[in-house]
Amino acid sequence: MTDTGFRRPPTAQEAVLAELRRAIVSGQLRPGEQVLQDALAERFGVSRVPLREALKILEGEGQVVYQPHRGYFVAELDVDDLREVYRMRDLLESEAVRVAVPRLTAEDLQRLTEAADDVDRADASGDLVAMTGANRRFHFTLIEAAGMPRLARLVRILWDATDAYRSLYYAEQANRASVHEEHRAVVDAVRAGDAELAVVLLRTHREHAVEAVARVLGPAQR
Repeated sequence: MTDTGFRRPPTAQEAVLAELRRAIVSGQLRPGEQVLQDALAERFGVSRVPLREALKILEGEGQVVYQPHRGYFVAELDVDDLREVYRMRDLLESEAVRVAVPRLTAEDLQRLTEAADDVDRADASGDLVAMTGANRRFHFTLIEAAGMPRLARLVRILWDATDAYRSLYYAEQANRASVHEEHRAVVDAVRAGDAELAVVLLRTHREHAVEAVARVLGPAQR
């Protein structure tokens, strides 16, 4: 059978979910802000049913919280929670990188490099949503190369829970510049086959993100 290029269009729920994720990542919906369902349903041109279904998914990921008699709110940022999530990521992702680096193919390295390039291009064009997506592809190229789908699934849940944090981090130009430099260093380490150096570089990369967000939120949250 030939590939006709046909792709199933997204359902209303999938389309709404993608738009809600974009709004959170871009900072259009900020931590603590109420999700006004009527306004969003009108904006997206859908009923409240697919909107509620999408919000249930985001609630399960920890990106929104439901308050009885009030509705949904974007999850508030808490640095202690962020540090816990990133600690869990460190444990899982470090193991994935150690397994993945010796297994990487030339195609994997090409995808890793292309993702780093896409991060840079998105930043240059001011598209922080695209930058976030390219950054995710960069990291998951390594994680998924380990061939451990259960581990990758757990890491994906942790990533989903911190999208609002990521929007704060990328808001600062200095942080975006650090991302470029740190990604390039990781690519060099991976290309050299040095898994332990890649683990150290990625750990530093995560630590920089956590501390940058802590500074944004202020001393009371640190």
